[in-house]
Amino acid sequence: MASKKTPTQRREEQLDNDEQTHRHQPVSNSLKIKLDHLKTFEALTPNQEKFFEMYRGGGYFIGLFGSPGVGKTFLALYRALEEVLSKDNPFRQVVVVRSMVQLREIGHLPGSLEEKQEIYELPYKEICATLFGRSDAWDRLKEQGYARFISTTAIRGISIDDSIILVDECQNMNWSEVNTVMSRVGHRSKIIWSGDYKQSDLIKTNKDSTAFHDFRRVATNMRAFQEVYFTPEDIVRSSLVKDWIISCEENGM
Repeated sequence: MASKKTPTQRREEQLDNDEQTHRHQPVSNSLKIKLDHLKTFEALTPNQEKFFEMYRGGGYFIGLFGSPGVGKTFLALYRALEEVLSKDNPFRQVVVVRSMVQLREIGHLPGSLEEKQEIYELPYKEICATLFGRSDAWDRLKEQGYARFISTTAIRGISIDDSIILVDECQNMNWSEVNTVMSRVGHRSKIIWSGDYKQSDLIKTNKDSTAFHDFRRVATNMRAFQEVYFTPEDIVRSSLVKDWIISCEENGM
């Protein structure tokens, strides 16, 4: 009689099945994403330029923290895809990692793991639509094996090699998730953390609290770690968002 699989083993099996399904889907040459399709974006603020310099300098453990609307995720995904799509690069894919904090009971919902996590991929679909000027860019990148999305729910037990790992909304991770993600970084990979501790969705009244400050305390003791801390002055989303964030901070909110 076969032994009963644990919830973690079932999640890992589902993740592998979903990945294999995509890996074997043919992509028409007319639909394929290439480096030539990627638009060019310049740094708009000194802190954005600081990140670009870190990345060009070979930084492989970087933190992008601070105010919303400054382009943390956009810039990280832009640079990562630019490198992965280059023919002479050592990386085979961009792996976006994110906590599904609003769906802690995700295992009880119907559908495959990919169907459950689709809502969390929407920001990356929108970013890639802007980067490549086509609404299907994210899906095509996934089909071609250049991009992958993994939730912290299903990341245990794997090693992420030859990849650029983008850990997004990291303020929504507890310490167990942070520790698990860091321990998944495999050979020849780099990792970029992005988040704003003021926007945590975690319930702060119980033990499931944000590990953002603990992560920074540990990371800053490591020689490889570099970070950029963005302020409201770096906000580029819109003047209204910038004024709102500045007003919130001035009022202690």
